[in-house]
Amino acid sequence: MLLAACAQGGADAPTAGARPTIVSLNPCTDAILADVTAPGQLLAISHYSKDPRSSSMPAEQASRYRATGGTVEEVLALDPDVVVAGSFIAPATRAALEDLGMQVVTFGIASDVASSEEQIRRLASLAGDPRAGQRLIERIEAALTEAEAPDGRAVDVLLWQPGGIVAGEQSLVSDLLARTGFTNGAPARGLSQADYVALEDVVAAPPQVLLVAGGDLGQQHPVLDRLPDMRRERFDTSLLYCGGPTIIRAARRLAEIRSTAW
Repeated sequence: MLLAACAQGGADAPTAGARPTIVSLNPCTDAILADVTAPGQLLAISHYSKDPRSSSMPAEQASRYRATGGTVEEVLALDPDVVVAGSFIAPATRAALEDLGMQVVTFGIASDVASSEEQIRRLASLAGDPRAGQRLIERIEAALTEAEAPDGRAVDVLLWQPGGIVAGEQSLVSDLLARTGFTNGAPARGLSQADYVALEDVVAAPPQVLLVAGGDLGQQHPVLDRLPDMRRERFDTSLLYCGGPTIIRAARRLAEIRSTAW
């Protein structure tokens, strides 16, 4: 096994030529690692990626991998060289895995496209194939270029997420909105990350486009379809939180919404 190393946020590349086996405990790193690892190298993904409500991977892709709940016992049984986790991994779990000789590398939440691409580079380097990471980044950049608004005009949008909350300005999805011809209307309405928005608030100040990613009763109310200057569109929850290859699908969906809205 590789020696335990890498404090949070400091992923070192493996020895040149090495292809370490990896277990991922985070749905966002699941999707990236599935794209940059060799067959058989990614031993397991997180159980979140098997659930369509929390996965950032297509179900068919997730079905190719074993899943783990992230317990020390489950990971130990798989005997990976490296465990990739989110930055909120329990300190006791991390210490136990490192004591057992596993390298634990943690990743935070990407706040924009640039930070997601940096995570791709780190994960691809960790997996021993930096070129695979570069290929994924090139696909992302091509999708973003293709999704740019042809007229350069920014459309006011409010992204209504599960639980009735909105996305803040410093979030990956807000960066994607800006790159695809939208303006996140939350800041102009005095709203920050995860602020709650009621149905009455939307009716009182409707955006040009309302992206609904939740299923609350208010988010499905028929009054929303009777607002003459607003268009309501669905936005899948699987596109909300993760970067990596998810950016490609999110950019295409946003471009589709913008092209059909006017």
